[in-house]
Amino acid sequence: MTRKEKDITTEEKIKGAARKVFTQKGYAATRTRDIAEEAGINLALLNYYFRSKEKLFELVMAEKVGELFGMLVPVVVDHSTTLKTKMEKIAATYIDTLEKNPGLPLFVLSEIHRRPEWLSQRVPIADIFKKSSFMQQVREKRPDIDPMHFFMNALGLCVFPFISSPVFIGAGVINRNDFKKLLQERKSLIPVWMNAMLKA
Repeated sequence: MTRKEKDITTEEKIKGAARKVFTQKGYAATRTRDIAEEAGINLALLNYYFRSKEKLFELVMAEKVGELFGMLVPVVVDHSTTLKTKMEKIAATYIDTLEKNPGLPLFVLSEIHRRPEWLSQRVPIADIFKKSSFMQQVREKRPDIDPMHFFMNALGLCVFPFISSPVFIGAGVINRNDFKKLLQERKSLIPVWMNAMLKA
C-alpha cells in the first residue's frame, strides 16, 4: 500500500468513527479521544489528519445535512412534475433514506437546534424551498393557506415515526417488524393524506 493510499484509508477510518460517535453522542459530548478510540488509532494520529473536533464535525454535519435534505431539493424544484408526483417521491425516497439511517433526523435537528445559524450560513435552504415549484403548486391550489404549513406537515409525516420509534418500540406498543410494515404503508398513505389536506 502506498503512502497516499494509507492516508486515504486512515482518513476514512477517522471519518467513519466520527460519524458514529457524533451521531451517538452529539457534538458537545464527543471528545476527540472518543473518535480516536473508535477508529482504533492514537490521538496524535487523529490530530495529524484533522486538527480539531470542529473540523471533523463540519465534515460529518455537511454529509448528514446532505443526506437529510439533499434528496428533497431535486424533487421540490422540478417544474416537470405534478404536486401529487412530488408528494409520492418525497414520501417514498425520504422513508427509504431514513430506514437506512434512522438516527439521522434526530442528530441533524438537535445539532441545528444547538447552532441554528450553521445551516443558513452553508445552504440556501430558505431560497430553494420558498421559490420552489412545490411551493408554487401549493399556492395555486390553496392561495388562502401559507404553503409552509403543507410542507411542514409533509416532512413531519415522514420524519416523526423515526424520531418517535424508540418510544413506541421501547414501550412495546409496536415491534420492529410491524414498524417496518407501517413505514412501507406510509409511502402510499402520506400522499393521500396530503391531498386530503389540500381539499380540506
